[in-house]
Parts: sequence; C-alpha cells; structure tokens
Amino acid sequence: MVVIAGYFLLILYIAFRVVRKGRKASQASFENSEEYFLGGRDLGWFVIGASLFASNIGSEHLVGLAGQGASGDFVASQFEILASIMLLLLGWIFVPFYLKSGVFTMPEFLEKRYSPAARNYLSWVSIVAYVLTKISVTIAAGGIVFTALLGIDFWTGAILIVIITGAYTVLGGLKAVVYTDMMQMFILIGGAIGLTVYGLNEVGGFEALRASTSENYLSLWRPLSDDAFPWTGILFGAPILGVWYWCTDQFIVQRVLAAKDLDNARKGTIFAGYLKLLPMFIFVLPGVIAYALSTGPEPMLSFPQVDGQSQYDAALPVLVMQLLPAGLRGLVVAGLLAALMSSLSSVFNSCSSLFTIDIYKKFNPNASEKKLVLVGQVATAVLVVLGLAWIPMLNIIEGGLFQKLQSIQAYIAPPIASVFLLGLFIRRINAKGAMASLITGAVLGVFRLVLELNKGELSGFLFTVADINFLHFALLLFVLCSAVLLAVSFMTAADDKPEINLVTYSKPETGYKRSNVVFTVGLLAIVAILWITFR
Repeated sequence: MVVIAGYFLLILYIAFRVVRKGRKASQASFENSEEYFLGGRDLGWFVIGASLFASNIGSEHLVGLAGQGASGDFVASQFEILASIMLLLLGWIFVPFYLKSGVFTMPEFLEKRYSPAARNYLSWVSIVAYVLTKISVTIAAGGIVFTALLGIDFWTGAILIVIITGAYTVLGGLKAVVYTDMMQMFILIGGAIGLTVYGLNEVGGFEALRASTSENYLSLWRPLSDDAFPWTGILFGAPILGVWYWCTDQFIVQRVLAAKDLDNARKGTIFAGYLKLLPMFIFVLPGVIAYALSTGPEPMLSFPQVDGQSQYDAALPVLVMQLLPAGLRGLVVAGLLAALMSSLSSVFNSCSSLFTIDIYKKFNPNASEKKLVLVGQVATAVLVVLGLAWIPMLNIIEGGLFQKLQSIQAYIAPPIASVFLLGLFIRRINAKGAMASLITGAVLGVFRLVLELNKGELSGFLFTVADINFLHFALLLFVLCSAVLLAVSFMTAADDKPEINLVTYSKPETGYKRSNVVFTVGLLAIVAILWITFR
C-alpha cells in the first residue's frame, strides 16, 4: 500500500509540474490549441517512444496476454512483435507525410487527401469506438484491479482512477499525458520485469520452464489448420490490423504529430519498436510461468476454477497475490495501474482532440484558440461521464456479445488501412474511390459481425463466411476494399486539389540519419532471431 501510495503521489507531482509550467507560459490558461492538443509540437524522441509504448499497454495486455500464455497461446506474442515492424512503417513511411501536412488529427489528414466526407467518417467511427470500448473497458479494468488486488470496492476504484486521470488530462493536455506516460513506462516495465525474474527463479530458470511445459507453450508459430492463429493469418492478416492501429489511429499517431521535427518523430517510433519486444517476456512469459507453477506433484500456485475449468485469465493476479512478497507486489500493482491510467489519459486526450478539431471547429471555423482549448477540456470531462455511465451496460450485455462488439474494430480496420496506405503512393486514387472503399468495408464488416453472432444457426455459404478466421477475413477485406478503391477511382475523374502534393509520395526522401538506419536494421534482426528461436 505504501508503494502504491507513492506511485500516485509521483504521478500527481509530475502532472502538477507539467500543468503549472503550461499555465505559466500562457497566463493562467492554455490559449493555444496546438500547445494543448499537441504539446506545442516540441516533444523529443524519448518521451514520444515511451508514450507510444505506455499508452498502448492496456488491460488486454496485462490480463489477456498473461492469460493466453498460461493457456498455451504463446503465439499471441506475435501481435507485439509485429507491432515493432508497424512502428517502423509509421516512422519511415507515414510520419513524413503527417508532419509535412501540418495536421492535428488523422481525419483532418483524410480530408486533405480525399474529402470532408472521408474526414467525417473516420471522426465519428473513432469517437464512438473509443467511448463504447476503450474508455469504458479501461475504467472497468481499473475497478477490477482495485477489487481483486486491493480489496477496494469496484466503483470506488473505478471512480478514483477516472478522477485522477481525467483531472490531469483536462488541465494539462497532451504534454501532461506524455510526461506521465514516460514515468509510468518505467514503473510498468520495472514491475513486470520484477515479476518475470521472480517467477523464473521460482520455477528453476528458463530451461526448467521449457522442460515443465509442452512444446506448444513456447512456440510463436501455429499450423495453417489452427483455428485462432494460423501462420498465414499472422504474417498476412495481422499486419493489416497493425497498419490501421499503429499508423492511422489518432490514439497512437497523436504522439508523433507532437514531435519537434521528423528526426525526433522517427527516433521515437524506433525506440517504441524496441520497447514493444518486451511484452513477450514481461506479460506472456509470466503466464507460462504461472501455468508451470500450478502443475506437478507439489504445485505452488492454484487458479480459480469455474465448472472444473482453470481460469487462466487470472494468471497475473494469481502470480502477484500468491507468489510475490510485499513491496514487489505493490510495485507490480502500481505497474498495472500505470498501464490503465496511461491508456485512459491517452484515449481521453485523443478523443477530445477529434471532437474539437474535426467536429466543433468545422461548425465554428472562427472559434478562438482559447475557445478550442476550453471545448477540448469540456469534451474530456464529458467523456469521463460517458465512460462511467457505460460501465453498467457491460454487466447487461453478455460477455461473448461484448467481445464481438469490440471485434468490429478489426473489421473496420482494412478499409481505413487501405485508403491511407494506397492513398500515399497512388496519386490517382480519388475521394469517390475512398468513400466507396470505406462504406464497402463498413457494410461487410457489420455483415460478418452479425453472421458471427448467429454462427450456430447458420449453414452453407453464410456459415462458411462466419467461420473464416478473423485474420484471414481481415486480409480478404483489405484486398476487396483496395480493389474497390482502385476501380472506382480509375472509373471516375481525378481529384484536382493542391493539397495532394503534401500527402502523396513524389520523390524519395534524402538525408537519412545513419543512426536511424542502424537501429532499424538492428530491430528487424532481433525480430528475425525471435522468430527462429521460438519457432
């Protein structure tokens, strides 16, 4: 409890210093929307990379990855490894266009490249998805952490997380978010490493862990016949979702938009790429350790049972509460809270940016900078209330259905990835093609979701569609949406917009920094080594 209290005091102190500095610079309040939403566009590479990592780590990593490690799905680590490659794409391919165009948001970039309709589509899809999934689920996860590990009432924990996170996000803007993210990164990684090292020591080392589990427990590859993670889906389908999330989602990209220059933005993405190799060892591996310690003639741990089945999603709480000593236990719990709060603050800030810049400013183009900042702060406060209000709905909607509602994000990813990626390199693609592709993807994604929810009652062709592995479906949808994008674009008149020159590839970039190239090659080499070692 002392360690956790110290964590909260440290985070509040950092937030207070950032808020105070921002207020001092602008006479009692933020009067510049760029300062509030993009931190004045002067962030360095270290804080960018740390914030990219910390804001990404959420409840699905802390609980889900450990649970999958315990249940034998070590292959889930592939999504973290592939994220490293996607971050390189963000830094080398996308960032130059984002910074050159001077945009605040990703929907604004789509408008420069295509049309206001494309901007509206992405704005509303993003905001609704954030409120219904990321915000409410993260708040709920915070309440669960307090209840499961600290014995504090669910609503007390959830409201405490929201008040603290919402307060510094409203008052300090993006700069408060990224600097608290940076400190939370150290706490999160420190706690997770402590858990992994302590667990490995208890199990007798890595070789003992390998000997006490089946081959499946430490393998990154699955056969084509695997229902969940076939190797074809990992190599060809998962990158489609990765391009959408890591290269086009406001939640992530807002950090590089705030970079002081291209070099710092690129270095930040490379640094974050290295950090994304850690979850395999500090989140998934502890799950495998928990499984190993729960087996054998004298098991050290026990999982909760439901209908005779071990609940492997409890792997992390089980390790923390049954294995760790006091002090280290507090550090790991602080790491859990750090991950939840960094994700929550990031989605608050990104969502308020989308609402203010892409919706409010569009209808009030003459609004002052100070008014935009105020709207952003009010929007964040409203998001806090909506997130809390939506939590009771999680208990009404059955778990499986809610997970399916979240999976719609995977089904809307392919068309968005397509219009961004192809739009950069093929100048002839136009607004009509983009909207046709986005609408096609949305309709087919919802169609697939409905089929998946009613899979047990289907047969024939409809069952076949519902039964396609979701990663394979993402690949098929990306190909189809790309075909629609190209076909409609080439059958209609080309767009004649001067902004296209800022947002499309024209000539190769020159003057690469050697250090960036060296660290990029090094990261790719480590990925190859991991793929071979854990084959």
